[in-house]
Amino acid sequence: MRNITVAVDEETHRLARIRAAELDTSVSALVRGYLRGLARDHQPTTGGETVSESATERRQRLLSEATEDITGNGGGLRVAANAPRESLHDRSALR
Repeated sequence: MRNITVAVDEETHRLARIRAAELDTSVSALVRGYLRGLARDHQPTTGGETVSESATERRQRLLSEATEDITGNGGGLRVAANAPRESLHDRSALR
């Protein structure tokens, strides 16, 4: 894995750290995900045109991105992500 140094202003850094904390990840992971998406979306050919991905390649890419997202967020098994027990059994909310 290669390291990249990026310079950003203080406000951008602060907001990125807050957003990363909200997503329970790191700023580095956010940047890594962005760069992966950028690299996948632009695949130049020798003629300067971009190659469009097939339906199968698109499904594989989307599945891979979803899997990375689930894995990066702890598998969706965090206690804080669950609804409280009382709200699950509140019959008046269903009417």
